Amino acid sequence: MTTLKVGIASYEEMKARTMAVARDALPPASPKVWFTSTESFAKVLSAGNRELLRVIAEKAPGSLEELARITGKAKSNLSRTLRTMEGYGLVRLERGERGRITPKVVHDRVELDLPLTLSRKAS
Repeated sequence: MTTLKVGIASYEEMKARTMAVARDALPPASPKVWFTSTESFAKVLSAGNRELLRVIAEKAPGSLEELARITGKAKSNLSRTLRTMEGYGLVRLERGERGRITPKVVHDRVELDLPLTLSRKAS
C-alpha cells in the first residue's frame, strides 16, 4: 500500500494552492488531500475510525452488511463514515454484484504536513 500525504490549510490557503497548481508551481511531494483544521483531521482519523480502517484491511469484508456484522455498528452509520473517508481518499467503495458496496482501504499510512508558523506570502 501507500502513504497518503495530507495537509491542514484555511480556505484562503487552499485557494492559493489551487492557483499554484494551475501555474505548475507546487513541488510534486505536496499533500494531495487537505483538511481545513486539525479538528476535522482528528475527527476523520479518530481512534474509532482508525480501528474501522484496520478491520477493513484485515478482514476484507465483502459488503457493508458484513462489515456491520463484524463491527456491531449500524450499516447506515458505517455508510456515512465511509463516504466521508472516501472523500478524503482513505477508502474506496466498490460496487459489486447486486449493488453491494465493498469497502477497500487505499493507504496504510497518513503523513500530515502541518506548518506551525505562517509562511510569508510570495511577492
